[in-house]
Amino acid sequence: MAKQKEFWSCNDCGHRQAKWTGSCPVCRKWNTFAQEVEVVDAKRRFEMSDKQPSQPMRLKEVKKGDFRRIQTGLAEFDRVLGGGIVSGSLILLGGDPGMGKSTLMLQISHALASQGLTVLYICGEESVEQTSLRAERLKIAGDSLFLLNETLFSHIKAQIEKLKPDILIVDSIQILYKSELPSAPGSVTQVREITTELLHLSKGLGISTFLIGHVTKSGEIAGPKVLEHLVDTVLDFDGERQQGCRLIRTVKNRFGPSEEIAVFQMSSEGLREIANPSALFLQERMREAPGSVIVPTVEGTRPFLIEVQSLVGASAFATSTRRSSGLDQNRLALLLAVLEKRMGYHLHRCDVFVSVAGGMRIFEPAADLGILMAIASSFSNRPVDHDTVVIGEVGLGGEVRAVPRIESRLKEAIHMGFQRCILPKRNLKELSSDLLKKISVHGIEFVEEATGALIGK
Repeated sequence: MAKQKEFWSCNDCGHRQAKWTGSCPVCRKWNTFAQEVEVVDAKRRFEMSDKQPSQPMRLKEVKKGDFRRIQTGLAEFDRVLGGGIVSGSLILLGGDPGMGKSTLMLQISHALASQGLTVLYICGEESVEQTSLRAERLKIAGDSLFLLNETLFSHIKAQIEKLKPDILIVDSIQILYKSELPSAPGSVTQVREITTELLHLSKGLGISTFLIGHVTKSGEIAGPKVLEHLVDTVLDFDGERQQGCRLIRTVKNRFGPSEEIAVFQMSSEGLREIANPSALFLQERMREAPGSVIVPTVEGTRPFLIEVQSLVGASAFATSTRRSSGLDQNRLALLLAVLEKRMGYHLHRCDVFVSVAGGMRIFEPAADLGILMAIASSFSNRPVDHDTVVIGEVGLGGEVRAVPRIESRLKEAIHMGFQRCILPKRNLKELSSDLLKKISVHGIEFVEEATGALIGK
């Protein structure tokens, strides 16, 4: 029998200790300790039976012939992964329930099986019949696609070693369990142990593995933080349910750039790629409406246009309300303080609501000036010119700072038919003469100049 050792582990930083405490002494977070059981077995764990010990090699002697990428047939998904699925990689896909994670994995399974690759789909949360009915709705079929309804990891591991698939999909990692561990499926111990086993299976047999993960109510992937450290790529799958828009964002990628984004739209035939996200986000835009500003943003390597909307009205209460959707609440408070200080707007008496249309979430500071102009437009009830885009990071002194990749942003604005751009003055020297012939640019240094150019005094 395997020996078991109990201890307490912090879900946030992974610190271990013998007893429970309310606060972690390492990361200082509260109520993050969970009881775990460590299995100490005489037999070797996480090892393949025929695995040979590694030997040190010189850097120049490393052969890169085994490094290959598999194309899924979905161009947007391949781009998010950095050019395709790397053979032997471990990919974690997390998202809210009902976003379409299983649908996306079935579509990818079909595309890979059509290339002659062997795909093993572990449908732990659904029966084989339920998964086959979904595949029938999506018009998916193939002799190389195998379904396995199992949650006991020892049985799954035996089937993997027997079938030796090229692609393994686990739906989901929180439903699997190992019988030698007393904790329930989805616990910290079970998730960490099974993920480590799958990591060694993937690297040892060269299997590209997808893990579907649940998320908590705060939007983070459920389970220990070490889960994200073990895998090669972490994909965040979210979007707007009402509009059918789905976004896949690369949070971590060892084989390509992170923070890449792909846009899909849910339809009766599954997820459909959106090659031009700017057209999708601007299709319901109302022109000459106060509080609406178009901002060119960049996610990863892709530029696209978004619409920032603002509504400012008199507050009926002593304490005004500040709400944002798709933006950082703390960043909004900072920008409101700058607008009050530099422009003299009495926003402390008003309720302010700011939203990014289409369900997008914006993190980069290059959208600061566009957010400020949307608030100023709604406050003064004067619309911003509908053929103008706004770019710029705003500092605490009201200065407008330069932003990276200004040419790619302007090219996207030109492609969508915009004729004028308000941008930081320091970015003007980066623009080519050919680009300046296609769009009128106005460089500014302070917030007051942007307000005067767009809204008036």
